[in-house]
Amino acid sequence: MKRGGRLTRRTAVIRALVGLVVVLAVLLCAYLIPVPSVARLRDWADSFGPGFVWVFFIGYAVIAIFPVPRSAFTVASGVLFGPVVGFIGAMLATTFAAVMAFLLVRRYGRKIARPYLKHPAARAVELRMEHRGWLAVGSLRLIAAFPFSVTNYVAALSSIKFVPYALATVIGVMPGTAAIVILGNALAGEGSVGALALSASLFSLGVIGLILDARLGVPKTADDGAVDTDEPTDEFSPHAT
Repeated sequence: MKRGGRLTRRTAVIRALVGLVVVLAVLLCAYLIPVPSVARLRDWADSFGPGFVWVFFIGYAVIAIFPVPRSAFTVASGVLFGPVVGFIGAMLATTFAAVMAFLLVRRYGRKIARPYLKHPAARAVELRMEHRGWLAVGSLRLIAAFPFSVTNYVAALSSIKFVPYALATVIGVMPGTAAIVILGNALAGEGSVGALALSASLFSLGVIGLILDARLGVPKTADDGAVDTDEPTDEFSPHAT
């Protein structure tokens, strides 16, 4: 027991030292390597002219189709383009990505989505789709508890119709997108107390969504494994709407 305790303490000390070294290295790099300010980044974006806005959001829209976190692009939208253009552009890019991912997976099926449907998160999303249909899409977008791409892929393989999916997506992602864009704009030094309060209130909608999702619960099925990837069906359950 003593030896095990010593090894545990030794491991903890080693990890603490490694963590300290990493922190010191990051601080040293931040001190030695010049990092442009947020205001300078915005000036840099403006120097490319109005065409840069289109290039940025087209890139955002295309990249977000794939399983890549979109939060960095949403923050950058607020940093580079301000709250109005940033929000509109982020919403258009997000909606385009969600729609294209849905159509591509529904058209070409599980060959595209198969690698991502084995994740436990995919099964959790599938269960919500089975029992709540389009309402699940809106709530999952709102709480952002599962990856954006996973929700797209699983929805495409369910029996949910395209129009309810698209509308639920737009409504669901709107509060979180606005909150992140406002925070990005605040990083550029243009935030106000009112804007930050609005951002916090929008984030609180996601918290409320998490609480409601937990209280509603999802009935467990006999097969609680990953989403089946063998049969190329477009339906998970006849009860989805």
